[in-house]
Parts: sequence; C-alpha cells; structure tokens
Amino acid sequence: MAKKLEIMDTTLRDGEQTSGVSFSISEKLTLAKLLLEELKVDRIEVASARVSEGELQAVQQITQWASEKNLLERIEVLTFVDGGVSLDWMRTAGAKVQNLLTKGSLNHLKHQLKKTPEQHFEEIAQVFEGAKKNGFINNIYLEDWSNGMRNSKDYVFQFLDFLTTQPIKRVLLPDTLGILTHRESFEFISEIRDRYPGMHIDFHGHNDYDLGVANIMEAVKAGCDGLHLTVNGMGERAGNAPMASAIAVINDFLPEVEISVNEKALFKVSKLVSAFTGVGIPANKPIVGDNVFTQTAGIHADGDSKNNLYFSDLMPERFGRKRKYALGKMSGKANILKNLQELGLTLNDEELKKVTARIIELGDKKERVTKDDLPYIISDVLDTDFQQKVFVKSYVLTHSKGLKPSTTLSLEINGKLFEENAPGDGQYDAFMNALRKIYKSQNMKLPLLVDYAVRIPPGSNSDALCETIITWETDGKEFTSRGLDSDQTVSAIKATEKMLNII
Repeated sequence: MAKKLEIMDTTLRDGEQTSGVSFSISEKLTLAKLLLEELKVDRIEVASARVSEGELQAVQQITQWASEKNLLERIEVLTFVDGGVSLDWMRTAGAKVQNLLTKGSLNHLKHQLKKTPEQHFEEIAQVFEGAKKNGFINNIYLEDWSNGMRNSKDYVFQFLDFLTTQPIKRVLLPDTLGILTHRESFEFISEIRDRYPGMHIDFHGHNDYDLGVANIMEAVKAGCDGLHLTVNGMGERAGNAPMASAIAVINDFLPEVEISVNEKALFKVSKLVSAFTGVGIPANKPIVGDNVFTQTAGIHADGDSKNNLYFSDLMPERFGRKRKYALGKMSGKANILKNLQELGLTLNDEELKKVTARIIELGDKKERVTKDDLPYIISDVLDTDFQQKVFVKSYVLTHSKGLKPSTTLSLEINGKLFEENAPGDGQYDAFMNALRKIYKSQNMKLPLLVDYAVRIPPGSNSDALCETIITWETDGKEFTSRGLDSDQTVSAIKATEKMLNII
C-alpha cells in the first residue's frame, strides 16, 4: 500500500512573508476554510505568535471555526523559544498545535543566539514542559537545517538525539535559504530517516534556485512524512515550493505515496490568493498560469486534432480548466478552427483562408486576439460582396497641441490616383474633408454621415480590436458600413472605404 503523505499549507504564515503581502482577518478565515474543506490539505500553518493584534483576532476566528468543525488539531501556529510568551499567545488565540522555531545550524546558534547547544536544548525542554501543562501538541522547526547538515552535521544529530527524549509529534526540516540541490535533499533526509526510523519528518523547501519542486520530490523518495507548500509559491525572497506543481508531480511521478489534496480546487484557490494579495500569477506558471494549457502554434492545434499528439498527462480538466488555442501570427488554420468549433461557427476553405490572413496581420502588429473577437473579424473580412474599385492608398494623419488636425490623403478611383490635404476638428473629420475635396473635384457626391459608433467586441478582454459602425444616408435611404482595426481612427477609415465602394 502507498504511504500517506501529509501536506501542510503555510500560505497564511510563511506565504504572508512575501514582500508587501498581508491578509486581512476575513481573508485568512476564508482561505483557511477553503484550504481544509475544498483543497483538502491535511494541515495549515496560519500565523506567527506575537505578531499583531490583527493576527491574534484572525487566529481566534480560525480556531473557533475549526473547533466547531472538529479540525482544531489541523491548525498550527509558529512559536518561539521565549520563556512561555508564545504559549500564552496560543492559549489566548485558542490554538492547540505549536511549530516551535529553533536553531538547526551551529552557525545560527552561535552567532544569532550566542548560546551553546546545551543551553538551547534546556530552554526548548522548558517550552515543551509549558506546552504539556496547556495540553498543546508540539512540532519543532530546525531553522537553517540545510546549512546545518552541510556544515555542522554533528550538531544536527546531537539536536535530533535530544528531540527523541522530548514530547514532540513532528520534526520540521526547512531548507531556510533554498540552497539545497536535489541530491542533497535526498541524501540528508535519507540519513535522518535511517538513523531515526520512528521520527515523523516534514520537509520545508524554499525556491531560491528554482529547485523547490525537485527537492520535495527527492525528500519524498528519501522517506519524509510530510511536505510544506504554499499556494502560488508565495513566501520570502523567491518563495516556497509551489502547491500546484508539487501536487501534480506527486500524483504523476511518486506512486509510493498518496495524498488527499483535491487537484480540481488548485486553480480556484490560486486565483483567490492572487486576488487577495494583489500578486499576479505569471502567465507561464505551471498548472495555474493563463498560458499553460494554451496551444499557440498551428501545428500543435493540428496535432491535437489528430490523435491528441500534443497532449500529456497534464490535462487541464484535472485542475478544473480547459484547453485553449491562441489566435495570433503563429495560429494557422487549425487554431482558428478549434475556436470556431467552440463558437458553433463554420467557414469554407476560402473564408477560413481570409480570416487566417487577417489574424496573422493583427499578430504581426503585436495585437492580442481572443475567441470573442472572431465573429467581428469574420464579419469584417467576409463583408466583400462588392467589387472594390476605390482604394485608400495612403494617408498621413497629424495631431498637434495648439494646431488643427490635418490629413493628407491618397485615393485611387477606378485606377486613377488623387491626392488632397485638409484640416478638420479631429483626425477623422480632417480625413473626410480631404475626401470631400477629391470627390467634389470629380463632380461626385458623398453620402451624409448620420451616425458613428465605436465598440469593442462584447466579452473580449483583448486590446486588439475596435469596431467602427457608420450609418450613411443617400437619396433618402440609409445604409451602414463597418471597419475593424486596433486603432479607432483607422477602423473608421476602413468603414469609409467600404462605403465608397458600396456607392
């Protein structure tokens, strides 16, 4: 049978050490409920003792809710070797489990506390005695443990030997500065596992070298009993080992253990933490980033249609997400077809070719196109029932402070070029004035502009397109023409060019 691996989330404690991040009382309570009830992690570390009055109130609300749900032993608080002050804080907060912060390297002990191992151990024993009187459960952090194993291993083993005599439930081994390689993680945890087979060991990885997930993999292989993770990899400096990536890796590559975490809730929790903290999720962040289930290259979309050639075990549905197909200069017809299928639209080969060319053109301009833009692009590109005889060949639009806008226009009518310049109240007005001069010189009349509307495609969250719809009147009849472009004035000029061909 697979071994049960405990997952402890420390977003509310260690994750809150992300620069500029502070959860409100209600946010902490909301996330605590979500982490335990929906994400289904085994434990949550919710605060550091003695930090602030707000922190105390948050923990009080969490422990009150947890008591009602019979979850109090799954709520943990970071405490300190401080003569019992942290224990008093815990009692006031209603907490039951302490994660006592101690020194896991001789370097920290000597230079920060300026104490001998024996003095440190004696003070720790006194904290545990006080915890026993209050009915608390003891876990213990060996801060800077990774450097301790590298540089003062005898001290670490002296410490662990001492802990075998104490009333502790879990030993928490942090790579405080994120300095371990995956090989060291495996070797160090294996060495402790072999020497203390009955000891419950948690591994707490940081991500300074971007090795957090690799290190937790090796810690699990070496036999650790629990992992500390944070949503979105929040935490001090480069953050902690990220929850979403770690859970996917455990489920896919570590069959020797089983976990209770609900994968489908990962994306939802990730988005909520991002909203609460104001810290955005990188688009390429594994599992929860906007782009990670988006195919951009047309060849990949084509392969997905042919026996799912570009699928892997990381299926978006596992995480409550859907595969997307990006629209841009790399799209190709296959990407566009995928989006058309979602919209329930069909095009013939010639129409698809025209729409593809238009999307590539927008992509070359570094514009971002979304599925919601497609109907408008289709309408714009395929609205060509007329035979084009009038072409806006070139124009210069000027707009300067204190000077009237002006336009120089080059227009082709039935193969003949005309050029005019005119000022106006705005760039488009100047364009129309130049156009009127050309048509007047040829004894031709333009229709009357009766309505002008600009909009972006409803539902679109891109900045790629705006649509200009102009209503014209001629001989008592009205008709409309539309233009589509990323620039409002250019879209109006395109709508006007269509009008010129319609008349």
